[in-house]
Amino acid sequence: MSVSKIGNEGLDLAALLRGSQGSVSPAASGTQGGVESFALTLATFRSQTLASLVDGESASAVPASNAVADLSALLATQSQLSVADSSKVKGLSPTGRNLALFDPESAYKMMTVINNDEVAYKAQYSELSQMQAEVTRMQQTGQQLGSIAPTSDNASIKAQLQQFTEQYNDWVRRFDPDMQGGGLLAETQAAQVSRYELKQSIENPFNGASHGLRGLSDLGISIDPVTKLASLDTSRLDGVLASNKAGAVATVQEFSANFAKSAQLLNSAGNFIPSRLGNLDRVIHYIADNKTALQAEFGLGDPAKPSAQVSQALAAYNSTSGT
Repeated sequence: MSVSKIGNEGLDLAALLRGSQGSVSPAASGTQGGVESFALTLATFRSQTLASLVDGESASAVPASNAVADLSALLATQSQLSVADSSKVKGLSPTGRNLALFDPESAYKMMTVINNDEVAYKAQYSELSQMQAEVTRMQQTGQQLGSIAPTSDNASIKAQLQQFTEQYNDWVRRFDPDMQGGGLLAETQAAQVSRYELKQSIENPFNGASHGLRGLSDLGISIDPVTKLASLDTSRLDGVLASNKAGAVATVQEFSANFAKSAQLLNSAGNFIPSRLGNLDRVIHYIADNKTALQAEFGLGDPAKPSAQVSQALAAYNSTSGT
């Protein structure tokens, strides 16, 4: 892959990641000369390929900082070459640069970006896969609430609602840090929508409306706007069960069906989580399949220096993918 071909390569990659032909304009590397031509090629590759990875969502969700102690072992599992291994890529200098380029250092830095992104995407794939599994678990827990019937004793109803509340809180504690700035799933639409949909389902005031109730809030379940954790006011629940048990049961049953459906849709084929995972998988395999060509083009780049959080998710990815 030569410098003059990078523009078209970027177009192909962007289309691959979006799953359709995009409107990326290839760099006019054949019509400009010198450093300006190469700088334009690099800018095009970075802004139109890497920055538009995974369906246009942010490609910088996970910063590559805070190197882990055992970085050399991690890099070995990633099959990344060190500068000492420059001889394994034909045409590179002992320092891992492509000296045939007008600006070898800028090219080297571009490969550093690619190295960092490769690690970040694998870590994100692993973490989003964990979220997918937990959404399924939440779906199952929501469905279990549908077993509550008018004949259920009050203690059992209270216990099941408390169990649901605690599991929802486990979900929040597990993934909310990932969605904060710099987290593995920050600015990832699939994760943000999943959190929003499950929260909105709990707060939906229309469950039980035909029975004179305004959703789970009338049963004592609320979500704190600051901590984002749910709580169950058992005194309020006891009061509703005493005054309108049939309505309370109907409210829980309606919520159960709607919540389970929301969770199922998030994981359904072509929807948010599967689509994001599919795009990440294409990106990861594209980089892997073209790694040698990219290194020959840009140089080795600095190896990725993942944070402890990224390293943990990366180890999980390598474990499940067998790499």
